[in-house]
Amino acid sequence: MNYFTDHWSVDPFLIVALVVAGWHETGLWRLARRSRPDRTRERRLRSLLFYAGLVVLLLAVESPIDYWADDYFFVHMIQHLLLMFAAPSLIVAGAPWQPLLDALPGRSGRSVTRGVLAGGWSRPLRALGGLVLRPWVSVGIFNAVMIIWHLPGPFDLAERNAAVHIWLMHGSFFGAGVLFWLQFIPSSPFRRRMPLLSQAGALLVTNFIMIGLAMGLSIFVSGSVYPVYDHIPGVTLPPFADQQIGAAILWVCGDFWAVPSMIAVVRQLVALDGSVSGALDAMLNRGSAGASRGWARSAPVARPSSAQAQPPSLPEAGPGTWRR
Repeated sequence: MNYFTDHWSVDPFLIVALVVAGWHETGLWRLARRSRPDRTRERRLRSLLFYAGLVVLLLAVESPIDYWADDYFFVHMIQHLLLMFAAPSLIVAGAPWQPLLDALPGRSGRSVTRGVLAGGWSRPLRALGGLVLRPWVSVGIFNAVMIIWHLPGPFDLAERNAAVHIWLMHGSFFGAGVLFWLQFIPSSPFRRRMPLLSQAGALLVTNFIMIGLAMGLSIFVSGSVYPVYDHIPGVTLPPFADQQIGAAILWVCGDFWAVPSMIAVVRQLVALDGSVSGALDAMLNRGSAGASRGWARSAPVARPSSAQAQPPSLPEAGPGTWRR
């Protein structure tokens, strides 16, 4: 039990998370004063997902997971999955963006929003945001980050340098995760722009890359590829066995998140087509060209429900951008 009860850390990130949660609550309270009851209830339910995401972040960086990740590769893989998949997906689903802006003092929240969306000073920021939020750019960034940080050189550098580990590795994992999940999970006021067929393709490509990484760490090598784990005092688990366990976790968890996401996409395709065979034909590119173009056009104009929310891009400027 000491593996789970000992080695909890208390660092400034806990204070930051508590401040962010309090800030978010302030924004929810201000929005509730001028919103319909149904919108207030919806924001409250979403806030639970946001807070769950913050809890997962705390578990990843302050629980014994962070401590034992320095000694065991498989624990490090668990930490990476929490930072790239679990925490970002919950936070994106929680859609905290509008409440956090509304918590700014006075009318500064609206001023900041207008400045970011329409100000001349923010044009480079808007251009960068528009670029990284392009569907396949976000997917590409996510997969590039995952591949690069699991190469032996960058991985060992992060293990030996705390600043690189915390700010570059963990920060890029979380940031890339948020960009990635914005393409699949409704998160007002961002709009998803990726058509349903592209979503299915992106999920398959990402899952194949995770499986490829797992195979590269377990099947296609005959020993440990990370020198940093080769000689750790007090660790009796052989480095290669540790690496194989971590690869298995990466493989299984890849399927664990990809399968439910794919099911959600297929359900939306079926709802648009009315049949499973039509959805499968479209996914496998066996349907007619016209039907395929129909899939691509139908996703962005899907009705704003829980299953078919509007498609992510930066919100457009204007008084109707931030829904109340």
